[in-house]
Amino acid sequence: MTAGPCTLVILGVAGDLTRRLLMPALYHLAVDGLLPDAFRIVGYARTEVTEDELRARLREGIVAQVSSALDESRLDWLVSRVTYVQGAFEDEAGFDRLAAHLATLDQDAADGGHHLYYLATAPEFFEGVCRQLGDRGLLDESGGAWRRVIVEKPFGRDLASARALNAALASVMDESQVYRIDHYLGKETVQNILVFRFGNGIFEPIWNRRYVDHVQITVAESVGVETRGGYYDETGALRDMVPNHLFQLLTLVGMEPPSSFQPAALHDEQAKLLQAVMPIEPSACGVNTVRAQYAAGRLDGESVPGYLDEARVDAGSGTETYAALTLAVDNWRWAGVPFYLRTGKRLAAKRTEVVIQFRRAPLALFRQSDVAAPSANQLVLSIQPEESISLEFAAKVPGPEVTTAPVRMRFCYEEHFKIGGRTGYETLLYDAMTGDRSLFKRADVIEAGWALVDPMLQAWEANACSLVTYPAGTDGPAEADALLGRDGRRWRPV
Repeated sequence: MTAGPCTLVILGVAGDLTRRLLMPALYHLAVDGLLPDAFRIVGYARTEVTEDELRARLREGIVAQVSSALDESRLDWLVSRVTYVQGAFEDEAGFDRLAAHLATLDQDAADGGHHLYYLATAPEFFEGVCRQLGDRGLLDESGGAWRRVIVEKPFGRDLASARALNAALASVMDESQVYRIDHYLGKETVQNILVFRFGNGIFEPIWNRRYVDHVQITVAESVGVETRGGYYDETGALRDMVPNHLFQLLTLVGMEPPSSFQPAALHDEQAKLLQAVMPIEPSACGVNTVRAQYAAGRLDGESVPGYLDEARVDAGSGTETYAALTLAVDNWRWAGVPFYLRTGKRLAAKRTEVVIQFRRAPLALFRQSDVAAPSANQLVLSIQPEESISLEFAAKVPGPEVTTAPVRMRFCYEEHFKIGGRTGYETLLYDAMTGDRSLFKRADVIEAGWALVDPMLQAWEANACSLVTYPAGTDGPAEADALLGRDGRRWRPV
C-alpha cells in the first residue's frame, strides 16, 4: 500500500549515509509504487552546494548502488523532489531558514503538513538538532499533522548517556514520535525470524532448553576501520555493535511469543528478554568475555595493517576491534542454554548469522556399530552476505555400508523472491512514513541493553579483562575459541 503524503527532511543530506543507503532505498520504494505522489525531500547540511549539484550527487549515489536495471523515469521523479537548505547543525539561523522553507512548502497542503525528520548526523548532534526542531514548533502535532524523528545509532555511549538522550528527546516530543533505527531490523531474514518461529508449527515446539544446546550470534566484518579510525578509537567493538545489532538479534531469537505484531507487544517481549539476561559482573569479565584487537595479517591474498597502524588511530590504543561474550538467559525457556555473541573487524569474511544448535540425538544405536556418530543439527539464519535459512542434518551416504554425512536444506531470499539490491532501509523508511514502530527501538529496550553492557565497559576500561590480539584475516583470537571450548563447543567458522 502506498504511504500517505509527507515530506522527508534529511538532516545531513550531504553525507555518506544518505548517498549510499537512504537514497537507494527511496528509489526502490519509488519503483515499487510505495511513495505517494505528494512526497518531497528537503535536505539540510552545512555543505555549500546548489540544489542542482545536490540532485546530481544523489542521483550518482543511486546509480552506483542499485544493482538492477535502472527505471530512469522513477529515478528522475525522485531526484526532482529534492530541495535544499544550507546550514550547520548548531546554526540557529540555518534552522530558521529550514522552518521557513517547510512553511512555504506546506502552504500548498499537498503533504498534509506531515514531516519525517531523519537525523543522518554524527551522534553528538542528535540532542541539539531535536531541540532546534522543537524550539521552532517543527515537532508540534497539535494541528493534526504528524511529526516523526528517526534517530540513527549509536544511541548513547553507556547507560547514563542513553538515559540523558532519552530524557532530552522526551522534553521536546512524545515517545511515539521517536523512531530509533537499527538498519539490521530492515533485513528480510531478521524480520522473518518472527514469522519463522511463530508461524511454523514444526519449529516453535523445539525452540527451548529441552532441544536447543546453545545459540551463536555472529556479526563478522572483513573490513578494518577504513576512514573511521578517529571515531572508532573512541568507540570500540563492544559499544559499536553489542547494545544494538547483536542484542536486537538476541531479543528476536529468544523472546516469548508476543500477543500480536503491534509495536507495544513486540517491544514488551524484547524488554522482558533483556531483563532476563543475567548481567556479567565486572569480576567475571575475564572469564565470560573476550576483548581483542587485530594485528597485521593477510586477507584475500593481500597484506593488511594492524589496527595500531591504521590512519587516525592512537599508536598506543587499547581499543578493542573484537568482542565475544557468553550470556545466560534466566527464564523458563532458556535456563541452562548459553548464548554466545561475537563481533569483530578484519575477520576472514563478512558474515552475520544466528546459529541454533540443537542437542545431539541419543547415540546408543551408533555405539553398537562402526558408524560415526552424526553431528548435532544446526539451523542457520544468515543475514549477510546473503539472506538465507538453512538446516543441517545427518543423512546416509549412498552405498552398501551405513555411513552418515551432514547435508543441508537451504532457502535463499534472492533466489526465491528476487529482492536484489535492497539496503534494508526500504522497510524502515516505509514503516516510519506509515507510523509502524514495530521494527524501531523503544527507550526502555535501549536502556536495558546498555544496562547489560555497562559492567563490561567498566571492567574493560579498568583492564580487568586483558586485551589480546588476533591476526587480520582469521576467525578471531584463540581466547574466543576457548570461551566455547571449555564447554565442549566450538564456533561455526566465519
